[in-house]
Amino acid sequence: MTGNLYRGQAGLPFSSTLRVYEPLDAFPEEQRAAIKSAGERAVSRAAVENAELLASLGRITRPGGDPFPTGRTDLVRVTRAPGVPVEENGKEGSEEEKADGVALLYCPSQLVLRAGLAANALIEGIHGPLAELLIPEEQRDRHQERIDLVNARDGITRVHTRASTWGIPFSWFSLFLESDPQDVVEAGGRILTVRVWTPISDALDRVRYAVANLALAAPDLDMLDDLTQLTEWLELFHADSMVELDYGAVADKVYPDDSPMDVRLGIECLAEGDMTGAAAAYRRLASRWIPIRQLARAS
Repeated sequence: MTGNLYRGQAGLPFSSTLRVYEPLDAFPEEQRAAIKSAGERAVSRAAVENAELLASLGRITRPGGDPFPTGRTDLVRVTRAPGVPVEENGKEGSEEEKADGVALLYCPSQLVLRAGLAANALIEGIHGPLAELLIPEEQRDRHQERIDLVNARDGITRVHTRASTWGIPFSWFSLFLESDPQDVVEAGGRILTVRVWTPISDALDRVRYAVANLALAAPDLDMLDDLTQLTEWLELFHADSMVELDYGAVADKVYPDDSPMDVRLGIECLAEGDMTGAAAAYRRLASRWIPIRQLARAS
């Protein structure tokens, strides 16, 4: 049933994610055993996606009206980083890692922290009475207690995942090139998702290039603020991390997608003073993504 759930998300909002995977040594020592154990329990990537979706649907139908995750369990996604040494800081990797010649990288879901951030963003963006209706103050206070417990146990930690519904922010595409490795996941004649990866060092080089050029050519552009925040976020992570863009179900509507190239060309044209070329790149992006964003308001 869970497999069908993952493959049949009709009616749910398109949700895309930007994730950072770090080596185990990047996490506090007291967290490593739990993160490694959770990663080992993930039989497959599809199983993790199934479990996360099933848990989210369970929360919104939970008796008592509390939609927040409890933090009793936390899913961890795992990927492999070709070329990253399996022996680091004098610590050897597992036999499986040694055999493959690659290091495992981990991305914890951190649902308690992320749910709190999402609730705050929702409340700041809508009227008070509606916020109270959607998320009663009692439930928000209860969840703040969970966040305080996580912070007391783990310290203020990096949030490894950013999410977006009904489309992908254009700033995210600045991190990737069309030549980056990608995985197209298909089933039943449609694309379930597309995942693209790049080393965090390359992602930072690309976003810093975009910030530098936009700061000179278009300092008033909203995208510059987005790129600056993205840079500051990525700078928090280990130098051997990987960045993943997971399109989610929207991939079936846009793939094959030239958005990384269009964003890069648009920024290059602005830097060169080619307003015509920049406008053409934006038109291509808009024609691809505005119809997706309009689905958020469709009845």
